[in-house]
Amino acid sequence: MRQTALDQVYELAKRDQRVVFVGSDLGVGTLKKFKAEMPDRFFMEGVAEQNIIGMAAGLAMEGFIPYVNTIATFLTRRCYEQVAVDLCLHKLPVRLLASGGGVVYAPLGPTHLAIEDMAILRALPNMTVIAPVDAEEMTRLIPATLDYPGPVYVRFGKGGDPVVSKAAHGFAIGTAITLKPAGRVGMISTGVMSERCLRAAGLLAESGIEAGVLHCHTVKPLDVAAIADLAAQVDLLVTVEEHVLTAGLGSAVLEALADRGGRLSRILRLALPDSFTRTYGSQDSMLELYGLHPEGIAASVLGRLNQT
Repeated sequence: MRQTALDQVYELAKRDQRVVFVGSDLGVGTLKKFKAEMPDRFFMEGVAEQNIIGMAAGLAMEGFIPYVNTIATFLTRRCYEQVAVDLCLHKLPVRLLASGGGVVYAPLGPTHLAIEDMAILRALPNMTVIAPVDAEEMTRLIPATLDYPGPVYVRFGKGGDPVVSKAAHGFAIGTAITLKPAGRVGMISTGVMSERCLRAAGLLAESGIEAGVLHCHTVKPLDVAAIADLAAQVDLLVTVEEHVLTAGLGSAVLEALADRGGRLSRILRLALPDSFTRTYGSQDSMLELYGLHPEGIAASVLGRLNQT
């Protein structure tokens, strides 16, 4: 998914002189064609993430559209003040391409797990937060960011994620996509969890429960109308995210429905626990540990339905 995003930035740069790339201590082969063909718009900085945000802000103030790439935790925890004051305050068109959202970097432990990144950034005025489901959706997402107003945060999966999006779905920032029509249950998810929800829906169907999947690739601004429509159709609304329970997608959905006077008793939120992990492994093993694999999602849904 990351490589697809960077390839798309390269394609944008070839046709738009405003596009520049700023990386932080990335591999020497990163975007080598970009560097060779457009060296005056390619910048690779050292381990100084706060600096690259300020640098990107300066470039944006001069009319450029910077695409900044490094690890998600470094773009959020480490650069929070710079993102808030340099980018959001001035509503600058800087695109933050975040590698390793969620528990992708499980082998490296809690310092590299971006489990609260959406909460951190959706709290900031003028920030847009997006998590595509697969590389194919990324090919539609990156071009959509070119002239989008204000800063944009794009959260990547690990790469090689199963492709479930389709060109026929289209893509517009802020517009959710129905991957599977709802039945008794409606699941709302973002990022790579949407693919896992589709598999969970298949497992639920084996138990006689029809479940749909609404893919909210854009967590901010949220597609409130689509969520409200789904909530009105189902017996149980389920939010699923690779993020802590606090202030992520599930919280955003609750806030949106509460503001519209919706019924909140029929909602189940599935997310990572409010704790730093003490285990190491893979993304899949970590999701399984916390019940966020397809079997765990299906079991949680069945458990809640059996309580009603």
